[in-house]
Amino acid sequence: STLLVSSIVGLHQVCVAAPPPPPSFAPIVVPPSTFSADMAKTWGDASLPQGMVTFLVGDDEERVEHVSKCVLCVRSVFFRTMFGIGMKERDAAEVTVSHTDLASFTALVRYLLTDQLDLGEGEGEQARRALVLRELAQMYQVPRLELLCAQALQESVAPATAVPLLEAAHTMGDGRLLA
Repeated sequence: STLLVSSIVGLHQVCVAAPPPPPSFAPIVVPPSTFSADMAKTWGDASLPQGMVTFLVGDDEERVEHVSKCVLCVRSVFFRTMFGIGMKERDAAEVTVSHTDLASFTALVRYLLTDQLDLGEGEGEQARRALVLRELAQMYQVPRLELLCAQALQESVAPATAVPLLEAAHTMGDGRLLA
């Protein structure tokens, strides 16, 4: 654009550039659930581990009990490796998970076992849980849950959640949280 500016000397022509548009990010698209197909994989696969596991979560080692190893394996590559042939956890009755809190890890397990997303109650709590759960989904290689959390975060932008979301977008390198 061109702008005419008046000064003591007369009129001057000044070029003015509009600021660049903000970056646009592809919308978060959550693929359809694979829960039914995953459950079908548990039938007749002798390579899947049998039995239950109890997770000891956080510094206080709070318990998440009686979780099917077989179901965890068909829902997460991470657990398939953890409980795979030759790994010490295959026959372990308890596994320690020290890097998270009980509510977030329980939400991860609940998602794996039921395909239901539990972000807790209250706007601020839901955003915090979605952030932590998204990190767990990345760690435990559950891509659909990761996308569901990112979508929930994107939809939860409000004054109370803006700063934590900006920090998370920067830390995780995911500008879609800012879109």
